[in-house]
Amino acid sequence: MSRILVSGAHGFLGRHLLPLLGDRYGADNVIGVGRDDYDLTSASEFDRMLTELQPDTVIHLAAYVGGIGANQRFPADFFFTNTLLTVHAFHTAAKHGVKKLIFPMGGCSYPGQAVSPIKEAEMWNGYPQPESAPYSIAKKLGIVASEAFNRQFGLRSVVLIPGNMYGEFDNFRIDESHVIPAMVRRFHEANLRGIGKIHMWGTGKPIRDFIYAGDVASLFPYFIDQDYDQGPLNISSGSGISVRELADTIAELTGFSGDIEWDTDKPDGQMEKIFSTDKMNALGLSTATSLREGLQRTIDWFITNYADEGDGIRL
Repeated sequence: MSRILVSGAHGFLGRHLLPLLGDRYGADNVIGVGRDDYDLTSASEFDRMLTELQPDTVIHLAAYVGGIGANQRFPADFFFTNTLLTVHAFHTAAKHGVKKLIFPMGGCSYPGQAVSPIKEAEMWNGYPQPESAPYSIAKKLGIVASEAFNRQFGLRSVVLIPGNMYGEFDNFRIDESHVIPAMVRRFHEANLRGIGKIHMWGTGKPIRDFIYAGDVASLFPYFIDQDYDQGPLNISSGSGISVRELADTIAELTGFSGDIEWDTDKPDGQMEKIFSTDKMNALGLSTATSLREGLQRTIDWFITNYADEGDGIRL
């Protein structure tokens, strides 16, 4: 039985993935580590982790992540930290004879001008969105590392590109969250405080592609068990929804009955961003959770864990 190590196991995706792997492979065969266990920006710490735990498979979720505001304020931190986390993972896994490394990265690494539905072949056809480029380019190094370490050392690795994930355990902090957790929190707090109008940036016309984090986690066993070697792979729903329709849906599910006012003087950003799932579907893989069902699960979890203080979440 493969011994599986998950770095970043206490983060958003890790908290969906770890119990699923434990059920499938046996809890004794799955090890989750977090930032309090090892400092994976250090080569010696990464080396110590693999020496002590001796995994056959490494799922490297550890990353320094944040919303667009944080990316704009700390671009050097995002680039430096994620570059270290990327290169140490591949170098140390090869050094220790790890049989397989699974490395997720973000869809923000695609060129800003990529035409939807975005296929994996588009990855190198331009520069990413400038606002998050330091982060996304550091993660994009994983594609180069995957090929290089396989060619020189025979390290088998898989680079997965989840779409815009959402779900329980997401980051709901005001200045750091992405669109779905930000909306969920704003509507819930408006209900609590009797606020009858919420202002949103832009026209609400941009279309985005979202995937429930539990669906992403459910596909990892395929890549643990199978010898996939067809390059980076999108994992997403392949369908889009406008930001305006998303806001209306979250308002309905949270019970917000006030007005949503769109500030059309604010930028919309990229008008359409949907990820092609052709390669994923060709493997017989698909997602099971509808957006509405996933949003309801997310909202229920948030309300259960909400605390009207500090960062808004009681964990």
